[in-house]
Amino acid sequence: MKALLWIAVCLALAATPAAAEEDVDLELVFLADASGSIDNGEILFQRRGYAEALQDPLILSAITKGAYGRIAVAYVEWGDVYHQDVVVGWTVIDGPESAATFGAALEAAPRLAFGRNSISAALLKGAELINDPTHEGFRKVIDFSGDSANNWNGPDLEDARQAVLAEGIVINGLAILCRYCETGRAGWGDLEAEYAERIIGGPGAFVVSAVDRPSFAEAVRRKILLEVAGETPKQGRRIANCSQNIYNMC
Repeated sequence: MKALLWIAVCLALAATPAAAEEDVDLELVFLADASGSIDNGEILFQRRGYAEALQDPLILSAITKGAYGRIAVAYVEWGDVYHQDVVVGWTVIDGPESAATFGAALEAAPRLAFGRNSISAALLKGAELINDPTHEGFRKVIDFSGDSANNWNGPDLEDARQAVLAEGIVINGLAILCRYCETGRAGWGDLEAEYAERIIGGPGAFVVSAVDRPSFAEAVRRKILLEVAGETPKQGRRIANCSQNIYNMC
């Protein structure tokens, strides 16, 4: 009951009405894993993957083809219930210059988020940002990435997920299967299936997986391209072990 009340209060505060300042085609919040399983080198590696993805010519082309020709993005690193750090706040991306500015800010910022997984708190933070009246997006998406579906602290995960979906926000996922092992899997469970069942949701929601460290950046680009273009992957909700080139819209 207390968890449900906390969720309701968070979303009510985030939804305080105010005039939107700028219309965009998409409000996109990146929720990147900064929990205890992620070291500082991996934090920088993840950030660079997102920074480079937003500067990809194919993604920039997809952005400019939208009705407004711009999207708004924010990057958050999440850890435990007390750590959802906004690394780079809302930034309008409308071409190479703004994408490069966002990327530089992302790579330069210090790490602040730590702790054991609170996916529920991370999702609620994403919804809070999207409900900020600075921008009004035709579509609203949370882009969640991590190497586990465990929710060790904070509100109940399903309660948080349903609260976010009730706001009309789509949740997509990037499942990081294994960072260093040769098989592309750490050897426990089916992380894509867990993401599909427990985390993602909303119209056209999907999971993309990074099977190993080298495939991470490409998986990020593929997912952002699909989100910017408003596309649903050819394989449906779950894209397991997808290592095709980004241009195949895997």
